[in-house]
Amino acid sequence: MAAAPALKHWRTTLERVEKFVSPLYFTDCNLRGRLFGASCPVAVLSSFLTPERLPYQEAVQRDFRPAQVGDSFGPTWWTCWFRVELTIPEAWVGQEVHLCWESDGEGLVWRDGEPVQGLTKEGEKTSYVLTDRLGERDPRSLTLYVEVACNGLLGAGKGSMIAAPDPEKMFQLSRAELAVFHRDVHMLLVDLELLLGIAKGLGKDNQRSFQALYTANQMVNVCDPAQPETFPVAQALASRFFGQHGGESQHTIHATGHCHIDTAWLWPFKETVRKCARSWVTALQLMERNPEFIFACSQAQQLEWVKSRYPGLYSRIQEFACRGQFVPVGGTWVEMDGNLPSGEAMVRQFLQGQNFFLQEFGKMCSEFWLPDTFGYSAQLPQIMHGCGIRRFLTQKLSWNLVNSFPHHTFFWEGLDGSRVLVHFPPGDSYGMQGSVEEVLKTVANNRDKGRANHSAFLFGFGDGGGGPTQTMLDRLKRLSNTDGLPRVQLSSPRQLFSALESDSEQLCTWVGELFLELHNGTYTTHAQIKKGNRECERILHDVELLSSLALARSAQFLYPAAQLQHLWRLLLLNQFHDVVTGSCIQMVAEEAMCHYEDIRSHGNTLLSAAAAALCAGEPGPEGLLIVNTLPWKRIEVMALPKPGGAHSLALVTVPSMGYAPVPPPTSLQPLLPQQPVFVVQETDGSVTLDNGIIRVKLDPTGRLTSLVLVASGREAIAEGAVGNQFVLFDDVPLYWDAWDVMDYHLETRKPVLGQAGTLAVGTEGGLRGSAWFLLQISPNSRLSQEVVLDVGCPYVRFHTEVWAHRWMDLSEHGFGLALLNDCKYGASVRGSILSLSLLRAPKAPDATADTGRHEFTYALMPHKGSFQDAGVIQAAYSLNFPLLALPAPSPAPATSWSAFSVSSPAVVLETVKQAESSPQRRSLVLRLYEAHGSHVDCWLHLSLPVQEAILCDLLERPDPAGHLTLRDNRLKLTFSPFQVLSLLLVLQPPPH
Repeated sequence: MAAAPALKHWRTTLERVEKFVSPLYFTDCNLRGRLFGASCPVAVLSSFLTPERLPYQEAVQRDFRPAQVGDSFGPTWWTCWFRVELTIPEAWVGQEVHLCWESDGEGLVWRDGEPVQGLTKEGEKTSYVLTDRLGERDPRSLTLYVEVACNGLLGAGKGSMIAAPDPEKMFQLSRAELAVFHRDVHMLLVDLELLLGIAKGLGKDNQRSFQALYTANQMVNVCDPAQPETFPVAQALASRFFGQHGGESQHTIHATGHCHIDTAWLWPFKETVRKCARSWVTALQLMERNPEFIFACSQAQQLEWVKSRYPGLYSRIQEFACRGQFVPVGGTWVEMDGNLPSGEAMVRQFLQGQNFFLQEFGKMCSEFWLPDTFGYSAQLPQIMHGCGIRRFLTQKLSWNLVNSFPHHTFFWEGLDGSRVLVHFPPGDSYGMQGSVEEVLKTVANNRDKGRANHSAFLFGFGDGGGGPTQTMLDRLKRLSNTDGLPRVQLSSPRQLFSALESDSEQLCTWVGELFLELHNGTYTTHAQIKKGNRECERILHDVELLSSLALARSAQFLYPAAQLQHLWRLLLLNQFHDVVTGSCIQMVAEEAMCHYEDIRSHGNTLLSAAAAALCAGEPGPEGLLIVNTLPWKRIEVMALPKPGGAHSLALVTVPSMGYAPVPPPTSLQPLLPQQPVFVVQETDGSVTLDNGIIRVKLDPTGRLTSLVLVASGREAIAEGAVGNQFVLFDDVPLYWDAWDVMDYHLETRKPVLGQAGTLAVGTEGGLRGSAWFLLQISPNSRLSQEVVLDVGCPYVRFHTEVWAHRWMDLSEHGFGLALLNDCKYGASVRGSILSLSLLRAPKAPDATADTGRHEFTYALMPHKGSFQDAGVIQAAYSLNFPLLALPAPSPAPATSWSAFSVSSPAVVLETVKQAESSPQRRSLVLRLYEAHGSHVDCWLHLSLPVQEAILCDLLERPDPAGHLTLRDNRLKLTFSPFQVLSLLLVLQPPPH
């Protein structure tokens, strides 16, 4: 006779089930304690330590010494290789056998010379399946190797995750044994944990919640952990519950395996290569066991690393990609920062990434994937469109400090009107673990209820790698269609976005930038990285232009395509969202600076080679070639090198995207077309600089007391105020040190006051006038600044040592003031005050960030009218792209020459490069954009032998309807506001 039902108390029933599955309590008699059965130690364990990251074939040849459980190894960033010799007991035939391994650090199991699985306690991977079922004829003895990196999933911070690494940290092996694994116990544990999650998540007011709790309680009643024959009865109770399905209107969750791996962050680049191997080989193992499991993987750079270092693993990745289980996403070289790279660098992320995915996996990505980047430029939708992408996934705006972003699924409209479909996983994470709590949050948190009935659910340990586990998969598969919960399906990003697109009529549209209300300090942190980024973007721009012109004019010149691809990939690597932002450890910052130095060194060599080829055969004296890499004529003062290392000033005129010979010495130049610069120092120590366009007055300490636009007499400095005022702020954020500057810092403003009498005249006038001063910022820091005004120049430069890009402008009707810079990104406007963030020195994760010497230039440009009409954009480009004085072979050109010019100041010819895939390698790609926000027709003037001109997309694929007519060496182009156009120019063969 069945026992009479008892009245159940909610809390005691819940806790009863919790104790039954607990890894802490009653493990001698509960179900968790039966997960593993018989065990035995490994037969022989030996190891060796190395500071190097050795390839497997080299490591196994090293001298292994006896080791045992409890041994310590290290320090940080070293590697300990273990040789594990195993003998499986005969009595275990028919059983599932695991190697149980628990150690600090990140492990990788090698079997028969290939990586087979990652091991890490932090990522809940502490056993490796030796066999699902030990057969009668299976070998009983085998040897494995475990490669353990002396760092955790999130580096080796001293005291906290984002603290600088502890270089002396030691690691320990705490478990190494064979054990029988009870799969039926594991599945019961999964079911009971899910039932507990449903009971807690739906709460006491929900009928289904009680059904889950009572089912779990009944399972405990019938299940005797010591008697496996009772397990099927308990399993049947769970299956009956989970087999009760929901209705047709249930929200659908698309669960995709994911493993966000920062390309460098709290660990160096080289460790990321191993993180990829550990994480991805584990994912492949799960694919073999779960054919329905789909895993999304971004960042072509990481795949390229694995291809080079782990060719066997990479071949398997390609195999599973063909099956549709390993899905490349993103389309970019790395998951770059969304604000700091230039527009052209953004394009190159896609160009390099999409071409890699096409070459290696047979197709390009259809979705942009940037889940962890600190905000997104309004130009990205247009760039995505031009690279064949209409879908975008991120979640970072869930970190907003003040305002919650109003959508999870919406259309995003960029500056030019391009629209893409965007999805933020409503669970606000890219590292879910498959719990009921996460599933319910995904539905409850969705801000587009009634408009979108599908959501992404990205599961797997991330940031430092790790990825999904079998337990996560078992949870999600069990929840596939259960009454009271959303429908869960293992799915791909393509399936998710297709479902969203099929029912998108009610979706809202967000116009403009996706701004993250956090991490604004990353525009300033690690100033040398910011400077290297800006300089190297310029160098690669200049090398491509000169190499393209040399290709067009010389039959013998070989365009350095391979070298440029290598240099671009280094720059793109550094634009990863934890590198160019400065939010990385010292080791990464130092590597990034080495990358920049490689680009500078090789780039300058390529510049010289292109210049030599460009002017070969031209008549003229041997010496220097003055090159203008911008698309407008420039008349500027330039310091030209003289023998012995000295320099002389000259006023040079150089045509658009072309070159000019060196002008005669100043004494032989004709009268200046503009007023010379006058420099006057008053008796009180103040200095006035005047070039007839602007008049600058500095007080005796170097502060700007007057900035007048001479033609109108308009003063840019408010009465009683000063400009060029250096200010210190407290900089103690809530947690994310390198990432954040907080609004309360503004309350701690401390102007730095100089000493009168420190201002002195530098250059005394004529072509250039300048003044300089020293300013003691603190007992340990000081700066030296030179204030420079050139003849004919509309802005005054501030050359200093110690979120804008090249410029920002504050205007009223008819007048404005532009602030230009050559390597800064952090800027703000408050009322009528323009501010530029120069330096900050956070202590985590790099305790040495920004200490040392810095050099940078900013400029102030008062102007009449709008910034468009005043030429602010051109001035900012000129500040960032100085004229080049390159050595010219004998004979050097005697006349000026221009390759390209554009008839409208609203249009910028940004890039000239060789086409990526022209069959004869004799095609160029030109990229232009409309910068004023206007509709405009313009003429592009060409001096190169062009055979054919075709519009193309950003991936350089020709538009079948895009053939342009060339008339009198001119092309007519039509732009809408902020539109980017790319042209493919097929060159005529050069004369031999």
